[in-house]
Amino acid sequence: MVFTPGVSDSRQRGLIFAIEGQSLCVTRDPVIAIPMADTGGALYLGELDGLPCFARRVEGDLPEGSEPLPLRQLFGALAEEQFAIATRALGIIAWDHDHRFCGRCGHPTRRSETERVRTCSTCGHTAYPRLSPAVIVLVEKDGCCLLARNARTKMPFFSTLAGFVEVGETLEQCVAREIEEEAGITLSDIQYFGSQPWPFTNSLMIGFTARWAGGELRPEPTEILEAGWFAPDAIPVVPPKLSIARELIDDFVRRHS
Repeated sequence: MVFTPGVSDSRQRGLIFAIEGQSLCVTRDPVIAIPMADTGGALYLGELDGLPCFARRVEGDLPEGSEPLPLRQLFGALAEEQFAIATRALGIIAWDHDHRFCGRCGHPTRRSETERVRTCSTCGHTAYPRLSPAVIVLVEKDGCCLLARNARTKMPFFSTLAGFVEVGETLEQCVAREIEEEAGITLSDIQYFGSQPWPFTNSLMIGFTARWAGGELRPEPTEILEAGWFAPDAIPVVPPKLSIARELIDDFVRRHS
């Protein structure tokens, strides 16, 4: 699908990726699907299989016959390309709503008809959709991988460690800093693995693998509830097949099978 900026007029109909908070409005008759609806004022995304696709923020005015379901729960229930479009719609809607007013002078902004930007009606300041780059890394030591539980969310699963990139540092420097800050160890052989757009915090997750170089594991208590080194045949409960964290873990298991 080619994504194209623009705003729909009231006469169009298309697939509506209607966002309510962190949820997507879907129909269930007979299977989970994206609803067709009037698209006036919605943000045009492009076409999928010949059908125009739009993103819209809703607050109670749901498309007819639809209901909001948390987007994370729809992974696997929607076709892969539809889910990818939904995650993009989530990020675009958040940007569009958060920048209705100018961050410089406070006056209203307006959408562009030709590119993805909101421009201040008074001072001309522009606001484009922006991503927060974050690194995520699977660290290996003696055939085991480092996994941890997040102290803030206290979710029941273990995952790889991650953190946001600071101004002025490279991705590799961020990997080394985050692991030393959160786990107390140093790294070597930092290698790029892959990336994943992550709309739930408007992030771009950039995955790496690395090897333990030194230090004793000392989890930072404000960040990590518990952490440990896990063998490939003793992996604890980990995230579902949605995130790059799971891809990193599955790759580790495959390589050591």
